[in-house]
Amino acid sequence: MMDWGMANRLHRIIQPDGRTVMLAVDHGYFMGPTTGLEDLGATVRPLLPYADAIMLTRGALRNYIPPEKTVPIVLRVSGGSSILAINEGKWLESVNVDIEDCIRLNVCAMAVQVFIGDVGEKESLENLSHLVNVGERYGIPVLGVTAVGKQLTRDARYLAMAGRIIAELGAHVNKTYYCEGFEEVVARVPVPIVMAGGKKTDERSALELARNAITAGAVGVDMGRNIFQSDSPVGMMKAVRAVVHENATVDDAFEVYRAERGE
Repeated sequence: MMDWGMANRLHRIIQPDGRTVMLAVDHGYFMGPTTGLEDLGATVRPLLPYADAIMLTRGALRNYIPPEKTVPIVLRVSGGSSILAINEGKWLESVNVDIEDCIRLNVCAMAVQVFIGDVGEKESLENLSHLVNVGERYGIPVLGVTAVGKQLTRDARYLAMAGRIIAELGAHVNKTYYCEGFEEVVARVPVPIVMAGGKKTDERSALELARNAITAGAVGVDMGRNIFQSDSPVGMMKAVRAVVHENATVDDAFEVYRAERGE
């Protein structure tokens, strides 16, 4: 049985319809001032009314998000490598946020990157296990993020293996990538799956990606660049919500986006 506090935090992220639209803006922890997030506060604040949860770092939370906002926080608690090291194939992370700070920040979940079959695998699995241990102690869920290195393919076999390991070690949610045969990933991972939005693409393709993931059994999406790098971030948030929470078709959701643009 899940403790009441743990269940309450999860239910704040995953809405009563069993779905969630998360906004990922944690890119600065390894990329610095990412395009679209140069002024994170100005970009994100208009999007908060449309997000079921927001994924970011503690520095961004304290510096850019007004404390009167009630959007659930999924806090990035791992880090350690910059984009410069990543480009050299040296992506290593450790847990860099104490559980006490997560409690002070009133977070609803802790997010940790997991590298399966790549440099840093053992360390990242130890990070995950540590967070699950302290999370269970204090009633804070853990979201395990499947990381995909340059040498690894994003096929169903790999993503199912990674997600299953993450779940077996105790994570409460798995954030992973969409792939052909995504239904197989969902069927083999016994915790809710949230699809990662990935790199920026055109708006219709991003909405099609979200629609495919939801149809295949994901409980939601965690989009970042396809939201804040769009020419209409609010329009894309509304469109993604239509897909996730209203089962809108890609065409109908794209019209939501266009309407917000004033077309």
